[in-house]
Formats: sequence, structure tokens, C-alpha cells
Amino acid sequence: MSSPKLAATAKPDDDPLAPLRSAPADRPFVVAQLGQSLDGRIATLSGESRWINHECALDHLHALRAHVDAVVVGVGTVLADDPRLNVRRVPGRSPARVVIDPSGKLPANAVCVQDDDAARYVVRTEPAPCPAGVESIVVPRTADHVAPQAIVEALFARGLKRLLIEGGAWTVSSFVAARAVDRLHLLVAPVILGSGKGGLSLPPIDKLTDALRPATRVHILADGDVLFDCDLRSPISRS
Repeated sequence: MSSPKLAATAKPDDDPLAPLRSAPADRPFVVAQLGQSLDGRIATLSGESRWINHECALDHLHALRAHVDAVVVGVGTVLADDPRLNVRRVPGRSPARVVIDPSGKLPANAVCVQDDDAARYVVRTEPAPCPAGVESIVVPRTADHVAPQAIVEALFARGLKRLLIEGGAWTVSSFVAARAVDRLHLLVAPVILGSGKGGLSLPPIDKLTDALRPATRVHILADGDVLFDCDLRSPISRS
């Protein structure tokens, strides 16, 4: 399977997909990804986001999909973008597709729940009808959202061990805040929007010592975007 096209200065063995390939089989392994501008925006105020990142970033996203057992999105992403969530830009199989839909907003005609031989799941907080061929997973609600760790555990119990949390920003943020993510891939494009929808949004902190400082490897993609591969299980110690 293809890795992202790195700039010529990258080392041949510097592969951001290696942690997925070597992920342990006895526990879940979760990678989240988010594409954004230099100023941390994922879309304009009108919601336009398609061309913030360049072609190599899209290739990397599809390579991530090809390396996981399931790709997870919130229903807001489905309503906004109607994504296919399959593998098209690189060689590899398409993963199972999971939509977090606690309030039953998922349209039956959404592209990602159509039958194309990939397993399809909808995560709910109570039993409800699902589109044909789609399995419902019921998990508890905590406060105002579905518990990310409960989702990870429910998918792991179904043999879906390597997970990609693809979007949107609220879903990625909730999984990071719940400490349910092993690696975070931030794909930053050299563009400044100046306004628009923000990316990661985590609970506020009072001290910089409480900030997340993950060990991070930086990869410059061939067409100018920069991939920050953040190991959220290995924070940088500060003396």
C-alpha cells in the first residue's frame, strides 16, 4: 500500500503509516486525522473545505483508510459532505464504515451506508431502526455526547481493532479529549483563511503544564502540505 508522497528531503524509512502496520493485536489502536489551514481553520464560514489541503494530503487520508479496519465519522460530517469513506486514491481495501448518530439523523440514502460489500454500523444511544444492511451499536451517553471509549470498545469487540476517526472536528476533538486516540495526524496546508470554522477544540486549561505535548514527527508532503504525526501516548517530558 502507498504511503504519502513525501518531499525529497524525507528519509526513506520515515513512514507515518508504520505505527498502524505494527499496531498491537490485543488492544484497539486509534488514529485521528484532521486537515486544516495554517491558522487552524477546517472550513470557511460558509462551510467550504474541499480544497484547503492538496492532493498528497488526500492520498494520505486514503492510505490511512486502507490501513484500518473501520473509519468513524459523526453524523454531522455525513449531513454536510455525504462522504463515501472508501479507498480510491491508493491501492488497498475499503474499511468498515461507522457513523456516530445518537439522535437518529442519518439519512437512509447516505452514500456511506449503501451496500458495497463493506460492513456498515451506526452508533446510537438507544435502539432505533437502521437502513437496510446496517448494524446498530448501542452505547451509553455521558453528559452531552456519546462516550468515545465506549465506541472504541464496542468496535473492538466486533473485531475492528484499528480505527480511523476521520471527522468532523467535533468528533475528533471529543475522542482526543477522552484520551481515546493513539496517534493524531494533523495535515496543515500553507493557506491562511483568517476566519472560518476551527479545528481541534478541547476543554480549557489554566496552565501550560496541562497542555498536550505529544512526541511529534513532521513530514513535508511533496505538494507543500505538512503532516504532523503526533504520538498521544508518548508525551514529551519537560524538565
